[in-house]
Amino acid sequence: MFDYKARRDSLYALMEKEGIDLVFLPKHSADLDYLTGTERRVVTFGNVAYTHHWVAGAFLHPKYEPKFVLPRMIVEFDSPNGVDPNTTTISELDDAYAKFKKVAESFGNVKRIAVSARTWGETIMHLMQIFPHATIVNAEELVNKLRRIKSAQEIAEMTRACYMVDDVLAQVQGKVNIGVSELDLKTEVNFQMNERGSKTESFDTAVWSMGPKNSRDASDRRSSNPIVGGMGVSFDFGSVVNGYCADFGRTVFVGDPTGEYQKVYELVMAAQAAGIAAVKPGVRASDVHKATRDVIVEGGYGDWFRHRTGHCIGLDVHEFPFISEEDHTPLEVGMTFTIEPSVFWPGKVGVRVEDIIVVEESGGRKINQHPTDLVAN
Repeated sequence: MFDYKARRDSLYALMEKEGIDLVFLPKHSADLDYLTGTERRVVTFGNVAYTHHWVAGAFLHPKYEPKFVLPRMIVEFDSPNGVDPNTTTISELDDAYAKFKKVAESFGNVKRIAVSARTWGETIMHLMQIFPHATIVNAEELVNKLRRIKSAQEIAEMTRACYMVDDVLAQVQGKVNIGVSELDLKTEVNFQMNERGSKTESFDTAVWSMGPKNSRDASDRRSSNPIVGGMGVSFDFGSVVNGYCADFGRTVFVGDPTGEYQKVYELVMAAQAAGIAAVKPGVRASDVHKATRDVIVEGGYGDWFRHRTGHCIGLDVHEFPFISEEDHTPLEVGMTFTIEPSVFWPGKVGVRVEDIIVVEESGGRKINQHPTDLVAN
């Protein structure tokens, strides 16, 4: 579907520039997905592992096709798109280290090896044994230079994911009524995404109410409490389309909105609009955060906008760079990220909005189409 060879050629050019001889990426890495099309398993709560699980991954070198090393169980039962012909299979009774070492040493002299930041510690220990004099660097920093700029094809997949969540909330928001449980709403959101073809949820779906009827905070995102009147009910969820993620949010009020809720709602939407207006090629990510946050600070609720403005998004739901005060990365055409201001004040009011923005030559364009008008049921 994507031109993986062209992506690898771009990686190899960066490797040459950075003086990196070899890259190792684990099987569960979105970087490996990006560069080879290797499908990742849907994330589970508990660890899923096999005998010799630490070998699972691939070596990338400019002069060779990617060389995969996989436990037999992954070859047999976790390779839905087939097994790459350049795969060394490690069976349960094999000497895993010896076979892994043979593949690694086939690349010759390695002085600098880039390894994914999320590689198993056991894998890195073995790589250090195999290449005792090599410098190990973070491959994520290398591959992110490619992944942060989305192609038109990638943006098309993300647009499908965004339109999917738009449609899901349009179907569900009318059900936010007194007596309906938060768990029922969460279950309905997940069902609707799955029905529309989402591979999975891009993160744990959350539906929670905040306001004067409880002292709940936004960190308490999971309950079967029934909805009560006089409260804002926030949604935070995302779909996955062909590996690309959406991340989306709105708040629906139950009953007649109070004056403070209306004030805060308008403030949060104005903050998002200010953040989007600040987006331009060359503008720093931290400046977009400041433009967003300043609106809420000037409105008197700065203490309750307690998180960053957003994060880049693509094959992972959270990618670098971050739209945050400490991240001064200049924005580039093709970057996609969330702008998601909120006011979370336990016992008082809770409002959030979240959409994905793409950087274009003319500025920031919101991909999501779901309205940001105040909704009260």
